Amino acid sequence: MKILILEDEEQALSRLQKIIELVVPNAALAGAASSIEEATAWFRDNPMPDLVFMDIQLADGNSFQLFNRIKITCPVIFTTAYESYALQAFKVNSVDYLLKPIDEEDVKRAVEKLRLLRQSASFPVDYAEILNTIQQPQKKYKDRFIIKLGDTIKSIRVADIAYFYTENKSNFLCTNESKRFPIDFNLDQVEQMMNPRNFFRINRQFIIGHHAIEEMKAHTRSRINVRLTPPSRLDTIVAIDRAHDFKNWLAE
Repeated sequence: MKILILEDEEQALSRLQKIIELVVPNAALAGAASSIEEATAWFRDNPMPDLVFMDIQLADGNSFQLFNRIKITCPVIFTTAYESYALQAFKVNSVDYLLKPIDEEDVKRAVEKLRLLRQSASFPVDYAEILNTIQQPQKKYKDRFIIKLGDTIKSIRVADIAYFYTENKSNFLCTNESKRFPIDFNLDQVEQMMNPRNFFRINRQFIIGHHAIEEMKAHTRSRINVRLTPPSRLDTIVAIDRAHDFKNWLAE
């Protein structure tokens, strides 16, 4: 089996390659690409692979653009940190939709699903027919963040994080012990990674954990002023359009 991987994160690519080697030991890596342009060139210059692992967010855009450029006839296993593309994925050649971080069991189940489809002569299949029966993927949430500070690498558990915030166009996390570290993700990405039972986006600058709330006071226009621990000198007022959901979150 020849497998093509489309992935723009070096660490994620390396991890997926190792998992594929374990799950499909007879597979050969046909190639890898990190962008729409690279992938387009690869498909034009090479025979169709047997399977593609396709990250949805590539370096220069959304990988669904590829289907408008190239006739992709092989099965595709999509990989992403977002749930919102699942329906779109199964309108093309998708046999599975894996939410990051991906583990060995995820890949094993996806490859087994492909094997069963081929055994039953149902690939290619009419994907419109299976949309009503497919189970939506169960969301996985991030367990820890890897922080790089020069030559030093730290692993910080989500349980040890009080909140995330943006300041001067840079993004940071603050631990329960008041240690602050820069992160490589923006708050929109972090919001998708965090379990919504434990973390809430109170405004454009802050995602806070339940345990980081020290005190709350009523503010103007029905808003809520949240005092955090560890404290922050930035505005921690719940945005007016989030106040209702915030109260519901507190009550869960």
